[in-house]
Amino acid sequence: MERDASREPGIPECPVRQSRPPMSELRQNPFTKEWVIIARDRARRPDEFKSRREPPERPAADPSCPFCPGNEALTPPEVAAFRVGSPNAPGWWVRTVTNRFPALAPEASGDRSGDHYFRRMAGVGRHEVIIETPAHNLPFGLLSNHQAQEAVLMYRARYLALREAPSVKAVILFKNYGEAAGTSLVHPHAQIVGTPIVPEHLRAQYAVATQYYDDTGGCIYCDVVKEERKAKERVVFEGEGFVAFHPFASRSPFETWIAPTHHVPSFGQISTDEAKRFARVLAAVLSKISRHLNDPDYNFVVHSAPIEDENKPYFLWHLSIIPRLTTVAGFEIGSGIFINTAVPEETAAYMNERD
Repeated sequence: MERDASREPGIPECPVRQSRPPMSELRQNPFTKEWVIIARDRARRPDEFKSRREPPERPAADPSCPFCPGNEALTPPEVAAFRVGSPNAPGWWVRTVTNRFPALAPEASGDRSGDHYFRRMAGVGRHEVIIETPAHNLPFGLLSNHQAQEAVLMYRARYLALREAPSVKAVILFKNYGEAAGTSLVHPHAQIVGTPIVPEHLRAQYAVATQYYDDTGGCIYCDVVKEERKAKERVVFEGEGFVAFHPFASRSPFETWIAPTHHVPSFGQISTDEAKRFARVLAAVLSKISRHLNDPDYNFVVHSAPIEDENKPYFLWHLSIIPRLTTVAGFEIGSGIFINTAVPEETAAYMNERD
């Protein structure tokens, strides 16, 4: 008499019906040609990425905070402000100061030295802090439309100022929100850096964009934005002349891009009206991320054409938001290939279903 193997311990009754986890897949970033692993077989449900911490209770003002009104003497002298009254005193609603510990400084020389293998240059450039609001406890997503607009108008003003510095070749505007994102001060602020070189990763993106333009006569960024708007499955917000979406080859869970729906290569080229509309969209998207993911730490970065290429038709400025929900580990460091344990189509659906 033959054994009924299906009844033996540890053997499923009907192997044909046994479910298998979906396969991981590799997706190529169209802008860099880099590959990303979308680890479907390791993926978590979108709601499992919510921050587990309790949102911190913060006072409206902190007497020890150098960015709070009344403590202007605790920062370097302001380089710009939207204010009433005298500089370096209360009465401002957006204020910009030189970073007290700058990564780059204007006093240095831009001369290069060394041979082919050990080339160096002094740390010449600019590094400023933009204090977005007098309120100690109002992150960008909770700002009024007017205050968000004023903050973005200051972003644009400082971008235009830094691009005029003789040593500056590229301007990087970014925000670190929360300890996991690298911030050391909780008062809402962004930073802007003018560098004396064009970063290599931006050169690489520009090379891909140039090749695409030579092949098709179009801007790869604008064309991808059109396809995202058409597909809709990764779009989380659209309006005011901008679209927000989770990129097809997202490197991390809930990575979000905000891009204009018409061609503008440089952030510095946006009009006052476009800046105000962008501010409202940015505040709405950050508010959405905060609500649905329990106020996670995040970084955002404005990606803009290098100064020397601002008037060329290859690039579209955009902003990327990276919620700090996972940690980069050894495989990513060793290979340069990111593993994303969330599927962009699913994370976008999660965000939209909860509005």
